[in-house]
Amino acid sequence: MADILGQFFGGDSSFGGHPFGGLFGHSNMGGGRPRRRKGDDIAHPLKVTLEQLYKGDTSALEISRKVICSTCNGVGGREGAKQTCTSCRGQGIQIVTRQIGPNMMQRMQQVCKDCSGEGEIINERDRCKNCHGKKTVDQKKKLEIVISPGSKHEQQVRFPGESDQAPNMEPGDVIIVLQQEPHAVFQRNGDNLIMKHKINLVESLCGFKLVLTHLDGRKIILKHPPNDPIAPETYRCLKGQGMINMRTHDTGDLIIQFDVEFPSEKSLTDPQVLKHLESLLPKRSHVDIPQGEHVEEVHMIDFHTTKSAHDDRRGNRREAYEAGGDSDDEGGHAQPGVQACRSQ
Repeated sequence: MADILGQFFGGDSSFGGHPFGGLFGHSNMGGGRPRRRKGDDIAHPLKVTLEQLYKGDTSALEISRKVICSTCNGVGGREGAKQTCTSCRGQGIQIVTRQIGPNMMQRMQQVCKDCSGEGEIINERDRCKNCHGKKTVDQKKKLEIVISPGSKHEQQVRFPGESDQAPNMEPGDVIIVLQQEPHAVFQRNGDNLIMKHKINLVESLCGFKLVLTHLDGRKIILKHPPNDPIAPETYRCLKGQGMINMRTHDTGDLIIQFDVEFPSEKSLTDPQVLKHLESLLPKRSHVDIPQGEHVEEVHMIDFHTTKSAHDDRRGNRREAYEAGGDSDDEGGHAQPGVQACRSQ
């Protein structure tokens, strides 16, 4: 029977007590070598500009890592120089006992100080002259990072197996984390770009021309017609002028937030100019002014929002107290939610 099976499967049918051992090329039916433990990944930040994220770019980064010593091949010394650590008996850890209270003891596990958790020690005279028994040496390596168009802040670029090396361990990965720096003009919101632009009242009412320099250096000419007034805090959109989406390859929009600057009070002192301006603008709303003793005319002043209503109420109460006035007798109760205007 063994000869017949041997003719079919090209080998001895008694491999490992299994008639099909020769079919799989080895007699160990329990699997291959155990997989090595993988080391830790190491992250490195890389500062990039919004221009680089928009256009794409290639950047170089030099990192420092540990590699297996080429002199001793990660042994740490000459062959046969390693000895089992007597302090931890080759375990790399020690059990220590300490007293934490009356008749109370605690057993703790800690890394062996003599062998640094290796379980082995090498006499100083037998240590490798290159790595001094550490089994690894420091190495500088330059990585070339490809920044794809449309990459995002905090996006990761992974380099497998480029992390620290150690004996009997698979190296981890080096992870480059893109860190976008603030831009002077544009802000990014997903695939959209947002910018602010200030125009004056004439441009708001009569139209304007605007030349924008995009992130790739292109000049974008924007002509706004005079028959479409732009109000303060108005948003307008330029379709397809935003960031590219790496997954869908669609392009976001460029959103412009307009701020309208009104003329200063000193520029409108000429009555003739005001009269001419009024003739050009829509007519005012008609308001009937009441008459009588219960009618009071007041004047507005500038209101500064840097102080909270709570601070103003505290200030009003303090001033009333210092003046010695009796707010109850004079009807001076402050109404909640009412904030006084205070001149600066």
